[in-house]
Amino acid sequence: MSYLEMCKSDLNEYLKSALVTDGRAKTLYEAMNYSLLNDGKRLRPALCMATAETFGVSREAVLPAAAALEMIHSYSLIHDDLPCMDDDDLRRGQPTNHKVFGEAMALLAGDGLLTEAFVQLSRPLSGVSPERQVSMLHTLALRAGASGMVGGQAVDVELTGQDGTLDDVAFIHLHKTARLIQASIEIGALFPELPDEHVRALSVYGESLGLAFQMIDDVLDVVGSQDELGKTPGKDVAAAKLTYPRFIGVEETRKLAAQVIERGEQALLRVGIVSSILQELQSVVLERTH
Repeated sequence: MSYLEMCKSDLNEYLKSALVTDGRAKTLYEAMNYSLLNDGKRLRPALCMATAETFGVSREAVLPAAAALEMIHSYSLIHDDLPCMDDDDLRRGQPTNHKVFGEAMALLAGDGLLTEAFVQLSRPLSGVSPERQVSMLHTLALRAGASGMVGGQAVDVELTGQDGTLDDVAFIHLHKTARLIQASIEIGALFPELPDEHVRALSVYGESLGLAFQMIDDVLDVVGSQDELGKTPGKDVAAAKLTYPRFIGVEETRKLAAQVIERGEQALLRVGIVSSILQELQSVVLERTH
């Protein structure tokens, strides 16, 4: 079993009981769990676990933070798929949330998952000081909010169909996708007590990994099939979204992703961080087909 599969198994078991209801707002919880428990890669939680485990922290101790990251990611996907956003009918090989529960309930399911993420991360964490836990909460809010993921989504919406520039593409990639992946690494780095230079290097690595992830995602939208992706391919081109393949082509985008990853690797090496499990997850990012 790969490291990603082990993380995924642990997280899926945890998530089964993360969102329960006493019977009230039953449909809301069903909608939240429909997307949260769907068969995703769980890459962001795995990166959080791998970062902490690199420095001797158990995966089990990291599960609440890992769940919080997956909840934020799942909420963003629900909202992305809505007719007012990317208007998609398929996600992870299944009908999107609003196709099953309606637009209003899907919107609320996303809101619920966003809020529940902070419920998870605000619970007492074994071996983590209150100061470091506050830093985790601040990091997640910062990276997921208006100066991070949501801000990137807003610019993406505004510039879809426009000419745009490579600088616009870089901004959208950095904020819409890379910031939450960066947060996964940064939060994982807050479980152990690390020197500041280690924390900074891991932050650079997380940003680089997130940028490369979105570059490959853009490539797969061009070359992938619906069966491989579990969602509708060609949507970026059809909507005239700003992507690297649109400006520099598929092969140059792949090369750029590898260069960005190299920058992140060098940041870790300069402070002496070597992690086989982070390296394994990095390979998943560069070599994935969905």
